[in-house]
Amino acid sequence: MSIELLAQGLGKSFLLVLAALMPILNPAASAPVFLGLTDGAAPRVRRHLARLIARNVVMLMMGAMLIGSYVLDFFNLSLPIVRVGGGIVLIANAWRMLNAVGPGQDKAPSFSPASLHVMRQLAFYPLTFPVTCGPASISIGITMGVTLNTQDLYLTVANTVGGAIAVIAIGITTYYAFAYAARLLIILGETGTAVFLRLSAFILLCIGIEIFWQGFSSLVLDLRPEMVAP
Repeated sequence: MSIELLAQGLGKSFLLVLAALMPILNPAASAPVFLGLTDGAAPRVRRHLARLIARNVVMLMMGAMLIGSYVLDFFNLSLPIVRVGGGIVLIANAWRMLNAVGPGQDKAPSFSPASLHVMRQLAFYPLTFPVTCGPASISIGITMGVTLNTQDLYLTVANTVGGAIAVIAIGITTYYAFAYAARLLIILGETGTAVFLRLSAFILLCIGIEIFWQGFSSLVLDLRPEMVAP
């Protein structure tokens, strides 16, 4: 296979993965949720969390593309089950954000960077999964991984490299969107930011319900033939 075909496959896979994952991950839309869940954190703490989240997003999406389908097969899990579980987690976090204290009320204690272990746990759950990289993103990542595989080994490697570059680009975008999210919302003021965060939490709740319903509907459709069978 010529180098031109390999380069073409790399470019196509880069654009394919970027176009498929960026609208779903949408770091700019997740940035207000990040601000709401890190209320009281210092800017340097948020930047550190943004780096951890960006790294986690890259690792999680790379894992979904490379070994996601094998992991689901190993545990005998289906994508509808992943959607149902992830949807429930999203609903729980969105509900907590909707009922969080507002401006002028007693706020939770400020974040402290003293415990790196605690920060790493927070960076993965819930800030990486399911807020930034939810079950929908993982399922699409698994689908992309299957799509990038071909009968030709060299073309598969080129496709995988292109997909990996796209995931890294998404990780970089995620970092900047989260690290400087407060600057994007500073023009709204305290009251405007609080309203925007509540609206973002409600949208996140609706997304969680939608993901849950997609998985639940698929499971019901799978059971329907058995229910009508004699």
